[in-house]
Amino acid sequence: MTEIDSPLLAPGARLEKVATGATWAEGPVWIPRRRALRFSDIPADRILEYSEETGQLSVFSTGVEFTNGRTLDLEGNVVECSHGRRAVQRDTAVGPGDVHSPTTLVDRFGEHRLNSPNDVVVAADGAIWFTDPSYGIKRPVEGHPGREEYGDRYVFRYDEVAGTLTPVVIDVEAPNGLAFSPDQSLLYVADSSLAPADPADPFPHRPHGHGIHVYDVVEGRHAKNGRLLVEVSPGLPDGIRVDARGNIWSSSLSGVQVFSPTGERLLDLPVPERTANLCFGGEDGRTLYIVASSSLYRIRTTAQDASTVARSRS
Repeated sequence: MTEIDSPLLAPGARLEKVATGATWAEGPVWIPRRRALRFSDIPADRILEYSEETGQLSVFSTGVEFTNGRTLDLEGNVVECSHGRRAVQRDTAVGPGDVHSPTTLVDRFGEHRLNSPNDVVVAADGAIWFTDPSYGIKRPVEGHPGREEYGDRYVFRYDEVAGTLTPVVIDVEAPNGLAFSPDQSLLYVADSSLAPADPADPFPHRPHGHGIHVYDVVEGRHAKNGRLLVEVSPGLPDGIRVDARGNIWSSSLSGVQVFSPTGERLLDLPVPERTANLCFGGEDGRTLYIVASSSLYRIRTTAQDASTVARSRS
């Protein structure tokens, strides 16, 4: 790939394909203790890991109930979304030789099952915020057939200590990727409703968006004053990350697009395959890993994930 000149990328940085063989790659997270990038291969119902030390891609676990997005909690364990279990779960397999052994954290909103949790972030107070669109119950290759039991698709905040699950965003049609600003005063939510979960699309009157929305986080618990920050084109935003400078890194049909906190487009990074998600990793946290269709790509940047920097300062 041609070298791209941008202050967001390291001098001489080039996009590198480091692994391939997935069906539809999603949900990446960097595991520091394993020096590895873990991600989902949703239709194949398995989790893959790329070792930065050996350069090899391996199958971490199979029969995983269609996991999708994941992040690290404050103790460094993995919090991940399961389409199949319609749940958010924790996996403590973060050390060398550990095996996948998830435990369910939350799978119901009142008496109703969740739809299919998609992506997740952990706030500084330990609360788990996650999106709950319906792709995993409407698309056979992404989970098990089901219905929207609570009748909509929300972003939730789960307080593990209190055991409470609260809707925090209810006005995004298909909430997908999400991320906090560096000081966690803002919450960004990607809307992927341009691609409806149900291919038959029985609700043509509902929105079909492809934007990133932003909300003020009030008292660490409420999302207020929602507004559209930017529309992502071509395609739509799926996974998003925010760097320590507050810039938003988003997947799109063309690759990776980066926006300033005010919505100015700062970078277009072409990727040869359809991009689903991305995350920062590597020894110094400045390597951007990109999962795109069947492959894993990476490129060196001058940025670091906002949450990683915040943890290192705490």
